Amino acid sequence: MAGTDILAALRSIVGERFVLTDPADTDSYSLDDAGIRRGHPMAVVRPGSTAEVASVMKACAAAGVPVVPQGGNTGLVCGTVADPDAVIVSLSRMNRILSLNPEDFTMAVEAGCVLEDIRNAADAKSLLFPLSLGAQGSCQIGGNLATNVGGINTLLYGTARDNVLGIEVVLPDGRIWDGMRAVTKDNTGYSLRNLFIGSEGTLGIITGAVLKLHPRPHTRETAFCGLDDLDQALPLLDRARRISGDSVAAFELISRAGIEQSIAYLDNLSDPLEAPHPWYALIDFVTTSPGMPLRRTFETFLEEAFTDGVIVDAVIAESLEQTRTLWRLREELPEAQKRDAASFKHDVSVPVRHVPAFIRRATDAVIAAMPGIRPAPFGHMGDGNIHFNTMQPRDMDRETFESHHVEMNFIVHDIAVGMGGSFSAEHGVGSLKTEDLARYHAGVELELMRKIKAALDPQGLMNPRTMFG
Repeated sequence: MAGTDILAALRSIVGERFVLTDPADTDSYSLDDAGIRRGHPMAVVRPGSTAEVASVMKACAAAGVPVVPQGGNTGLVCGTVADPDAVIVSLSRMNRILSLNPEDFTMAVEAGCVLEDIRNAADAKSLLFPLSLGAQGSCQIGGNLATNVGGINTLLYGTARDNVLGIEVVLPDGRIWDGMRAVTKDNTGYSLRNLFIGSEGTLGIITGAVLKLHPRPHTRETAFCGLDDLDQALPLLDRARRISGDSVAAFELISRAGIEQSIAYLDNLSDPLEAPHPWYALIDFVTTSPGMPLRRTFETFLEEAFTDGVIVDAVIAESLEQTRTLWRLREELPEAQKRDAASFKHDVSVPVRHVPAFIRRATDAVIAAMPGIRPAPFGHMGDGNIHFNTMQPRDMDRETFESHHVEMNFIVHDIAVGMGGSFSAEHGVGSLKTEDLARYHAGVELELMRKIKAALDPQGLMNPRTMFG
C-alpha cells in the first residue's frame, strides 16, 4: 500500500483532523526530552478509542507500515523516534478516568491519562497513586507503564509494575487483549501484564490500565541533611527505615555539585544549611495514621544521627511551602544541569550496599578518561538508582565533549553492571541504548527477548528502532 493509501485508510478510521502530516503539526511529537535524535514520521495518528487503535494497527500491519506508540513524549532514551516510513500513534486523546473504586483501592484509566491528573483524582478520594516524576504534569500513564518508570517513591511503593493490577493491550495485528482485571491474585498462567509493562511499545500498545491505589498519607515529614562523608549515607538509610517502621517514602542522595547547580541555575533557591557539605540526603517519612507521632519519631531519628556523627547538620521542613522548596533542589536539578552545560546522563542502578563504592569508582574512572569532567551524581539512594551525570569540562567545547559519548557511557555502565547493577534503572533502552543492551545482555537473556519479539511482532513493525536497533 502506498503512503497516500495508508494515510487515506487512517483518516477513514480516526477522522481527517486526527491524522497530522504537516511538519508544523508533527514537530512536537518528533523530539523527546532527551533532545538528541529528531524523528520524521510519515504521520501522527491520534485515535480516540481502543477500537480505533485496533483498526489503525490492522491497517498498518496490512500495509507493512511501522508503528511508534507515544504517550506524553517525555522519555530520555529516544524511544519514540519515528522514521519517515513510520507513523506515530499518540494516545493523548484517550485520557478518561473510567472508574475509581475506593472500596478496593483501584482506578481504571485510559492510557492517555496524564499522571498528575490520576494523582489528583486519587487525592480527591483521600487515596494515593504513588508514582511521582518530574514530568508528571505531561507524561501519560501508558508511557509510564510501557517504560516501567520508577520515581522518587520507589523505596516504599515500588515501580510502575508494582502499582498495576491489569492492562489492556492492542497487539501488532490489531487484536485486543483485555487484561483489565482488578484483582491482586490471578495465578492462571504466564503474567502477560508484566510482559507488556516495560516493553517500550515493542510488543503492542497499552491502551488502558487498572491501577492499584493506597491510603493517602496523613502526615509527611521532610528533612534535608548534610553529610561529611559519602559512607554515612548507608547507615543513615538503615536508621531511617528501622526507626520509621519502614515508612521512608523517599531517600534522595545529592552531591554538593548538584546543590550548587540548583542554586545557581534555578530561581528562588538558596542553600538550606549554614555551611556546605560534600553530600546531602533529602528524606521523607510518611504515615497514614493520624495517631502516629511521626514528628517525634522524625526528630528522634535526626537527633540520634547527629549525636552519632552520621549527619552534621539538618533542617526540617516546617510548612508545605518549605517542603516544596527543599524538593525543588532535587526535582528540578536535571533542568539546572541542562542550563549549566552539556552532560552525559547515566541512569544506572547497583545494589544499595554498593552505591558509595560505585560513585567513587565511577568518579575516578571518568576523571581519568577526561580530565576536567565534572561528575554531579544524584538519585534514589533508597533503591540504588543513581543518576551519574557528568558535566562538560569548562575548557572543552561541546562538540568535542559529545564526541566521547559512547566511550564515557561504557566506562560508567561497565562499572555498574560489574557490581551487579543495570545500565538503565528507570529510563529504559529506547533507541539510544541498544548497543548497551547487546553488550550487557548477550546470550540467553537477549535470545529470549528476541524470541518474544518475533512471536508477538513477526513483521517487526512495532517501534522498530527501540531496544534491538
